[in-house]
Amino acid sequence: MTSLTQRSSGLVQRRTEASRSAADKERAAGGGGGGGGDDAEQSRRDEQDDDDKGDSKETRLTLMEEVLLLGLKDREVICKSDAPTGDVLLDEALKHVKETQPPETVQNWIELLSGETWNPLKLHYQLRNVRERLAKNLVEKGVLTTEKQNFLLFDMTTHPLTNNNIKQRLIKKVQEAVLDKWVNDPHRMDKRLLALIYLAHASDVLENAFAPLLDEQYDLATKRVRQLLDLDPEVECMKANTNEVLWAVVAAFTK
Repeated sequence: MTSLTQRSSGLVQRRTEASRSAADKERAAGGGGGGGGDDAEQSRRDEQDDDDKGDSKETRLTLMEEVLLLGLKDREVICKSDAPTGDVLLDEALKHVKETQPPETVQNWIELLSGETWNPLKLHYQLRNVRERLAKNLVEKGVLTTEKQNFLLFDMTTHPLTNNNIKQRLIKKVQEAVLDKWVNDPHRMDKRLLALIYLAHASDVLENAFAPLLDEQYDLATKRVRQLLDLDPEVECMKANTNEVLWAVVAAFTK
């Protein structure tokens, strides 16, 4: 697992990017506060609803698409319900889960679907061309575009970013989750956002969301992410009103 460590080059990059947007960062310079009461939590939910309303149906992204978008420079989520999700990749994974007897563990499914198994009899479980298929979804939603680049002996298809507003909104959402809107309790965090942080870290793209921060903010953000990573999934899944599948997936990624 890639650790979140500071690198001198990263600090230089953060200072450069932060200086360009210093005026926009004044409000966040304090680094965010701790938990809050019911009113604060309701306020956060209202703000989240406002953010969701700002996205049209055409640009509303899936969790995996958000992870890919953060990384531009996969892991699968297992669902409890067997109802179709409307997402081709998730439904393909769900079909494997439904048709396999006896059932596999979450850890085994992650290895099978990602192709990280050494069992030649189970290679058919691997989801093919996941990154390319996710990129095409983002092209259809107007976030990326498709271009051909010539590399001397061959042409390569690339997918440059065309809608930077969507990516910046995603980056801001991740930053605020561990700064201004930090609640110091994973069970009070939005489940989808919590999953995004874990998956982005496991995919080694979380650093991209933190690179523009000032040094003090960066240190605080990475410290709070480390708090999440240091949690014991077995303990967390036993708490009231928890999502057992989420913590099973976290356990598989942080083993």
